[in-house]
Amino acid sequence: MKVLIITYYWPPAGGSGVQRWLKFVKYLQNFDIEPVVYTVDNANYLKQDSSLESEIPKNINILKQPIWQPTDIFFWKKNKQQKKGISNLSKGGFLSFVRGNFFIPDPKVFWVKKSVKFLQRFLNNHKVDVIISTGPPHSMHLIAKKIHQKNNIKWIADFRDPWTDLYYNKDFKQLSFAKNKNKKLETSVLKNADCVVTVSNHLKKQFAAIAKNVEVITNGFDDEVLSENTFVLDKKFTISYIGLLPKQSNPKVLFGVLNQLCLENKDFKKDLQLNFIGDIADEVKLEIENTNLLENASFTGYVSHKKAIEFQRKAQVLLLLIPNVINNKGILTGKLFEYLTAKRPILAIGPEDGDLATILKETNAGVISDFNNSVKLKVEILHLYQQYKTGSLEVSSKNINQYHRKELTQQLATIIKNL
Repeated sequence: MKVLIITYYWPPAGGSGVQRWLKFVKYLQNFDIEPVVYTVDNANYLKQDSSLESEIPKNINILKQPIWQPTDIFFWKKNKQQKKGISNLSKGGFLSFVRGNFFIPDPKVFWVKKSVKFLQRFLNNHKVDVIISTGPPHSMHLIAKKIHQKNNIKWIADFRDPWTDLYYNKDFKQLSFAKNKNKKLETSVLKNADCVVTVSNHLKKQFAAIAKNVEVITNGFDDEVLSENTFVLDKKFTISYIGLLPKQSNPKVLFGVLNQLCLENKDFKKDLQLNFIGDIADEVKLEIENTNLLENASFTGYVSHKKAIEFQRKAQVLLLLIPNVINNKGILTGKLFEYLTAKRPILAIGPEDGDLATILKETNAGVISDFNNSVKLKVEILHLYQQYKTGSLEVSSKNINQYHRKELTQQLATIIKNL
């Protein structure tokens, strides 16, 4: 069996967007499915991690086409991207307004027509059984939809994030015509795809109101996080956040509680270390400063995936944050599943009745506190700190093997073959 996978993010792209389909491609051949990847040839990726290229199977066909997008000229230059980070791209200003109202669904839309022509020529000479598109960027779904309709090939649309309900969309200040067009495009994709795959149960419920067939395959972890290498834990009481931290996830309640604890306990202030590894929104740094925690905080920019895993394994406590936005119960950040394997306690802030809360409970990997529940959060942090002081801070996570990328790929293979 052969599948054509249409994805914008592909090594040397770094960040979370590349992981899901790189790992699926890595394991699909184990289930007698041959992947063909279609991606961009000259992508202006915000972050790059060339080490991921070693995970691409050597024997697969990778098709590439150059892409032009208006952001290359009008929005920012590549060298500035690397410095600023993706957490600060959406400021709600004029450029965001242009992005949200004139490039629908996203600036990659200019790649659609060219890609359809290229892929049609390929399909005229090569048979594939299933087309798979993954978004965001959701323009990938528009490519797949046209190919699906022209060739009557089964189509799976993978939604790593929502489309019209994506939490940072409001920063684009979309006018009614832009909102309506996006909704129309999204509905068309959901209705026409033979199967919609997404990452959480809450998102499944949302998409199932339109789509006829919706399946959940979460994100996961792979062998590199299961290394037997031992890491010496940080000496200080480190609360470490690894990854992109957008302004919508600014944990004001956490900083307020930590400030209280520092004022109440000099030893706590002396021991506390907040580590932020990755792109951190300016709003978060300002909140840290306003709560007098700047001297307890350190900021490390974007690092490779391998280095990020090292930070996870050394931390006393791993911090996981869900955006404080509407419809956030289905948000499951990719780092959750790697956090699970780090065997360090997870301290999460988010909806206590969301998909994250369910997984933390099932795996016994950590605790979650709501955005405004400062009392519970303070109790949990003090409990973790007391364990740290007695040298007993550890966690016994369970039921995590189901999130290994190979297990998840088997789920995908079953869906593909059932089509």
